[in-house]
Amino acid sequence: MIKRFFIEFGRKVISFMYLVGGLTKLAAQTFYLAFTPPFQKYRVLEQARKAGFDSLPIVSLVSLFIGFIFALQTAYFMQRIGSEIYIASLVALSLVRELGPVITALVVAGRVGASITAELGSMQVTEQIDALETLATNPVKYLVVPRFLALTFMLPLLTLYADIIGIFGSYLICVHKLGISSSMYMHVTFDSLLYKDLFTGLLKTVFFGMIIAFVSCYEGFNVEGGAEGVGQATTRSVVASFIMIIVADCFFTAIFYFIFP
Repeated sequence: MIKRFFIEFGRKVISFMYLVGGLTKLAAQTFYLAFTPPFQKYRVLEQARKAGFDSLPIVSLVSLFIGFIFALQTAYFMQRIGSEIYIASLVALSLVRELGPVITALVVAGRVGASITAELGSMQVTEQIDALETLATNPVKYLVVPRFLALTFMLPLLTLYADIIGIFGSYLICVHKLGISSSMYMHVTFDSLLYKDLFTGLLKTVFFGMIIAFVSCYEGFNVEGGAEGVGQATTRSVVASFIMIIVADCFFTAIFYFIFP
């Protein structure tokens, strides 16, 4: 049993090292090819539509209910100490600095990242990626770079939109349920937010977008075993993206805490 444990542990370590090495290699190629002509602006715009505009309904729904829930949960305690007015500032800061970027990134990873992995995995299984190479087309340039650029630029915009919707959800609860005046709510909200709060929240999403793009494309390129392999790669992509997003958020939060006290 002990021997089996160490064998499985060694396999997991080797698999993790392969993942880190593969992601590093893919990231280096993508960064280089992203600034190398020819530029595929139409493919980038197409992927931006899929990653950004098509994600608006689910991001709107999730953000609105996050605003509802967070306002109600905060009100449970604030009403006990007679500080309901501070719900607006607490919700705004939490959404802009943490909840908005992380929740939006997780939603996009589950929706867009899984779609990218399934799409590229199907191309890998049916040898379409090999066909691109025979036509002297770099698969990374043609498939990865547009998705990388689209996610990197669209995720901050989606996060900004999610912050607004979440604050609006909190506004509805505070004004219509808790009796806080509309003008007072808006005044407290904007008075509590600083430019550094918005900057730190949006900066993290740039790296979250890179994580989603690299992980989903890497898993799609390394699919094996037909349709079953595509499903397994999609699962690995979503799980790995979730874990890396949470770890990256913890890392950037710690850094920003000391840089922007």
